[in-house]
Formats: sequence, C-alpha cells, structure tokens
Amino acid sequence: MFLRTFGWSFAITIAGLIAAGLIWGAEGFGVVLILSILEISLSFDNAVVNATVLKRMNAFWQKIFLTVGVLIAVFGMRLVFPLLVVGLTAHLNPGTVIELALDSSKTHDGHTYAQYLELANPAIAAFGGVFLLMIFLDFIFEEKDFNWLRWLEKPLEKIGKLDALSSVVALVVLALSSRFFAGDRAETVLLAGICGLATYLAVNGLSGVFESGLEAQEEAEEEAERTGKSIVQVGGKAAFFLFIYLEVLDASFSFDGVVGAFAISQDIFQITLGLGIGAMYIRSLTVFLVRKGTLDDYVYLEHGAHYAIGALALILLASIKYHVPEIVTGLIGVAFIGAALASSMVRNKRRQGLEGDGAEAGEVGAEG
Repeated sequence: MFLRTFGWSFAITIAGLIAAGLIWGAEGFGVVLILSILEISLSFDNAVVNATVLKRMNAFWQKIFLTVGVLIAVFGMRLVFPLLVVGLTAHLNPGTVIELALDSSKTHDGHTYAQYLELANPAIAAFGGVFLLMIFLDFIFEEKDFNWLRWLEKPLEKIGKLDALSSVVALVVLALSSRFFAGDRAETVLLAGICGLATYLAVNGLSGVFESGLEAQEEAEEEAERTGKSIVQVGGKAAFFLFIYLEVLDASFSFDGVVGAFAISQDIFQITLGLGIGAMYIRSLTVFLVRKGTLDDYVYLEHGAHYAIGALALILLASIKYHVPEIVTGLIGVAFIGAALASSMVRNKRRQGLEGDGAEAGEVGAEG
C-alpha cells in the first residue's frame, strides 16, 4: 500500500530533482529540494484535515484528488494564483505580470515580481487567515465524539451552541488585526478578510448540501437495490463538491508557502517545481491516512491538525505586520500533530490494558 500510494510522489521527486540539476545546476537542485521540504513541513496538518473529508469519497475520486487535484494545486495555486494576485493588487495587465515573473531582475515602477507579491501579502494573509480561522473555530465549538484537551474543549463546546459564534469571533479577530497590524492597508485587509469569511460560509453551505445529498444517496441506494435504478449521478455530484472543498482548503494552506518561497528563490519555475513536489507528498499522505484508517486508530490526530490550523491562521494575520519565519510555522504544526499522535498512542495502550484486564477477569470467573 505504501509504495502504491507514494509511488508517483517518489517518481516525480526523482524526475523533478534531476530536471532541476540539469537546468539550474547544483544550486537549483538544492533550492528545489529545500522548497519541497518547506511545503511538506508547512502542510502536514493539511493532509490530516483533508483525510477527514477524503475518506467519504470513493476510490475513483481519491484518484482524481491525486491526479487532477495535483495539477490544480501545482499549476493553479503555485503558478497561476500568484500571477493573478500580483495583477489584481498592483493593477497590472497580464502581459506585464508574466514578463516580471519570467525575469526576476526585471522591474515595473521600481518593483520586481517578488516585491509586488510581498506588497500583496496583507490581502493574502487576511483572506487565508480568516478562512483557516473559521475551520478551527467551527471544529473547536462543535460537539465531538472525543475530547483531547477536555479542560478547554468542553467549555468551548457549551458556548459553541450560540448561533454564528464562529463568524462573530472571526470578525472580531479580523477587526483587531486590521486595527493593530494593517496600518494604512486596513481597508484592504478588512475587504480581503470578509471575502475569506464569505468564501468559507459558501463552501460550508455547499458542505451542508452534499451532506444531505449523501444521506439521500444512502436512501436511494436502498431503493435502487429494490428497483434496479442507477444513482451514479447523485454520488458523482456529492463527490465533486467534496473535491471542490478540498481544493479551496488546499489553496488556503498554500498562501504562506507561496509567499515565503520567494525568500528562498526568485525564480517562479523553481518555486513551482519545489512546492509542487511537496504538494504531491501531502496529497499522497492524505490518501495513505484514509486507506490505512489512521484517523480511526489515532483519534486525536484530527484535534492536533485543527489546533495547528488555528495557529497558522493567527500567524497569517500577524504576518500582515510582522515577519514570521516559515520554519516556526512548520514546527508549530508538527508539534501539534506529534503531541496529538502521542496522546492517541497513550490512549490506545491504556484501552488495550483495560481490555486485557477485563479478559483476564473473565477467564478467572469462568474457572471459578
């Protein structure tokens, strides 16, 4: 299973690094390798969250996620998206943006492509920060089957029964961010943050629609068994909207990686190749977690991933004014995931011990 799931990732890594070495030499090889590692470290929590959604999709759509989804992630988010952001925020025509991107030394009105992207960071950070913050808040306020940090999660679950609490908290955080971090870009930050909130609410609304669709599909399957009618179209629509949700989620996670990559390289093709290799591993890891049933075996992993999302959201909003090293962001995510994994292992070991004690007690009782 491991080789089958990660085979394409290994193959693309080898091909990509060889291409980097041939085109840019040893330095380019090292840059692409570093960017790949950066993307993996920043997005490990993304894989865990994606897996909670992907496990509801059939094998066909899991393959779509690994193929078409990767093309969207690599060429859409790591190549086309930065071009669009620079064009929209700097009010440049597509031709000028492409010229700047292809020649890292070329300037327009005194700014290079990387500098224009850096200038767009407040809007990018506000959009992505609010979107990710909503994911964290909706998780932390909802009732869960298992609680990891009970002292924190139980009280939050109680107050989470208030309608629209997540949106209210997110808007307050956005208002504070625009007040203390944005300076003269406050209007831009507010607009971008509101767009991030609106995008999340729209995607979450679709989520509610296809949740209902999945329930209807189960009922239709039972009816189909009796009547012999096909229900492929219903399942396809549900899986399609789940796929769209995953792509939007991936986009939110990729913001900081795309912007931070320019601190390592000014070459857009090196950045696209390096981040693309990393994105491939994250998607392979997502599928592996689903097929292995890891989330069911280690029940606190989802908690750790969402806490990492909350931390990333706050870091993105803080980055409107302050620079936070990408290594710090990556380590925080890994720390939460690692702690959640360790807690899950302790829980499983404890449960096994209790089951073993129960079995021994049963045997003694039977002998008596």
